[in-house]
Parts: sequence; C-alpha cells; structure tokens
Amino acid sequence: MMKFKVGMISLGCPKNQVDGEMMLKKLADNGFIISPTIEDSDIMIVNTCGFIEDAKREAIETILEVAEYKNAGLISAIIVTGCLAERYQEEIINEIPEVDSVIGIGADSDIVKVVQKAAIGVSTTFFPDKKLLPLDDERLISTPSHWAYIKLSDGCDNRCSYCAIPLIRGAYKERAMDSIIAEAKSLADSGVKEIILIAQDTTKYGLQLYGEYKLASLLKELVKIDGIKWIRLYYCYPDRVTDELIEVIASEEKICSYIDIPLQHCNDKILKSMNRTGSYDSLKALLEKMKSRIPNLALRTTFMVGFPSESDEQFEELCSFIKDIKFDKLGCFAYSPEEDTPAFDYPEQIDENIKKRRAEVLMDIQYSITEDSNKSKIGNIYEAVIDDFQDSHFIARAYFDSPEIDSGIIIYTDKNLTVGDFVNVRITDYDGYDLIGEVI
Repeated sequence: MMKFKVGMISLGCPKNQVDGEMMLKKLADNGFIISPTIEDSDIMIVNTCGFIEDAKREAIETILEVAEYKNAGLISAIIVTGCLAERYQEEIINEIPEVDSVIGIGADSDIVKVVQKAAIGVSTTFFPDKKLLPLDDERLISTPSHWAYIKLSDGCDNRCSYCAIPLIRGAYKERAMDSIIAEAKSLADSGVKEIILIAQDTTKYGLQLYGEYKLASLLKELVKIDGIKWIRLYYCYPDRVTDELIEVIASEEKICSYIDIPLQHCNDKILKSMNRTGSYDSLKALLEKMKSRIPNLALRTTFMVGFPSESDEQFEELCSFIKDIKFDKLGCFAYSPEEDTPAFDYPEQIDENIKKRRAEVLMDIQYSITEDSNKSKIGNIYEAVIDDFQDSHFIARAYFDSPEIDSGIIIYTDKNLTVGDFVNVRITDYDGYDLIGEVI
C-alpha cells in the first residue's frame, strides 16, 4: 500500500499551531509520512487563522499558493482547517475550487479519516461542535527541540466587542492541571528546556474546573519538573493578574521575568467601548506594581489603534501612556472590523489611512524606547539560549526575548555552539531591535 506524504502549513497564533501538532501526530501514528515541504508532499493541509483582516488575507493567499502546486500536478489534494475554515466554510468551498476538503476545528480529531478520503479523491466538508476540539492529545512538536508551547485552555468568554474569537473558537474550556503537568514532564523528558504557557486568557486558568484562579498554583508545580529551565507566560489578562501570581513569578527562578499582557488601549472610554475594563491610571498602577515586585521584569503588550470613535486626543493619550510605561516589547495593529462582532456596527469608524498612520506613529515611539533600552544593556551579561545558526552567526535569546515574536541576540563566534545550549553572553552593541553579543 502506498504511503502518502502529508504536509502542513500552520498559520496564526501558537494555539493554532498546537492544534496542528495534534493533527500531525494522529497522521504519523496512522501510517502517513509527515513532509516538511510542499514539494515533497502528496496532500497539503492549510491550518488557517481568521482573527483579523491581515490574517484572513494571509490565509487566503497561502491557500491560493498551495493551489498552484495542485494545478501543476505536484500535489493531489488540499485540506483547509483552522479558524478561517470554521468561520468562512461556504466562501472557501465556493470560491476556491482547488480545495478538496474544508473542516472545522471540531473535526481535528477526525483528520485521519479526512486525509484518507482525500488520498482516494473523496472530498469532505465537516463542521462538528467546536467542543470536540481536543485540548490534551499527543503532539508532533513542530517547534525547535529545546522549546514548546503548552495550551492551558481554548475558547473565550470575555466578549471584547471587536473580537471574533468566541464566534470562531467557542466558549472557554480548560484542561485539568494533572494533564498539563504530565505534558510538561513528557516534554522535559524529550529534551524541551523552555515551555511557553498559552491560552486565549492564561490568567483565567482554573476558574472553570476549580472555581478559582489557579495559574499561580500550576506554576508552583511546573517549576518542580527536572529539565525545565524556563517557563514563560503569554496572554495574561490585566484584570486577573493577582498578587499571588506576581509573587510566584518574582520568587521562582525558572519562571522568566517576562509577561505578555495585551492591553489594547489605555483610555477608559475606548476600553469600555471595547467591553474591557481599566483606565490610564489603573493600568499604570498595575504595571508599576508588577515592575516594583518582579525584578527586571520585561513587559510585552499589544495595542489597537483606530478603534471606532478613537479621537486624536485619545490616541495622544495612548502615545503618552507608552512613553510613560516604556514597554520592553510592543506590538500594534489597526482595528479590523469583523463581521458579527458588536464593534462592526459601531458609528464613527476611522478612516483606513488614519489607522495606518497612527500605527506607524506608535511603532516609531516604541522604536525609540527600544533603542534606549538596547543601549542600556551594552556591557551587561545575560544567560541566553542558542536558537539558530544563520549564515555566519548564531541567534540567541535572553529571558526578555520570546521565540518567533521578539528580537534576539546576534553572536559572531567560532566557538562550537549547539542549538538549545544555554550560554552567558555579554552585550557589546545593538542593530535595530536586535542586540549583538559575545559568549563569555
């Protein structure tokens, strides 16, 4: 019997990537050969994102690029899954005829049957309940061997007025703590040294299964695992950053002094319109408390500009907030009107050119802050992990850099370093967002 080669392109957030890894593991366990390239594949899976307009555009462009390989006879079938498939199933089926199968996220557990059918030319359109999306299955890890994501939960009940995630992913649901700890131990046994905890809202973890926030308790168990050197937190909702969580991060050496805390804005009226809480003063007080209690804390955040009715004054307030706090890492995106969300129908939508210009201004401010921060690091010594070798240099990361989304440390050396090694690096210079260092 012919063994079919299956490739996957996974787009969007790490949570989607984890879903893809579970699907790949099922396929590998059932006799399919997992291929790293389109050119070496018989069947391609495009695991899509559909969060904002740019992500949807990227997903569609990727599907069309894969379709060119099918039209050229290089692959035999295309399967589309993930968030775009869940949300725009009819459009994909009707408008991209090269696609053979379109399945929703609730069908991830059935990926073997879907690919088996595709291999013999049978198409599948299948959208079962989102609740069937597995949370704690085995995975074929697609990240480098020294770090991996662990998903704590899926779905979201926060109902931010601009966000389609609850429509796409469904209601919030979380994993049992024992399951998360067991997965972390398994990853450590396989050589993973850094784990990154992800969810739509990691700080909510525990409320559904245990009736109280349990992220701090989970962290206390994870730090006990031999082999795990770094634990990193993503997607912490500001309202749920408790004193207990701050204390655990501050006191446990394995937990990176790094928090990803998407704030979206600082103006109270805009935040209220977003169906979020907070204000300039309350958010500043929280961040200052975190900085004062967690030594050398690196803060990453994301802001949205051009939300409906955002005035010049409210945008200037956001600029002042960024200058005031001086975030270590900052992402910015222009508001994207998403169908079936409350904000889609809000009056006073902002012109696209204004949104684009505001995003550019915000990132210019952040670049100046980053430049000052990088200058201040020259001469300092940090423990860093070797992530990659490119051309004539290594790329490393210290605790204040997260893989794939942040910058890194460029190291020119003739020393025999290995990806996954932890080394001490002295910062000697910087180049844009990247630092330059030497191993000592």
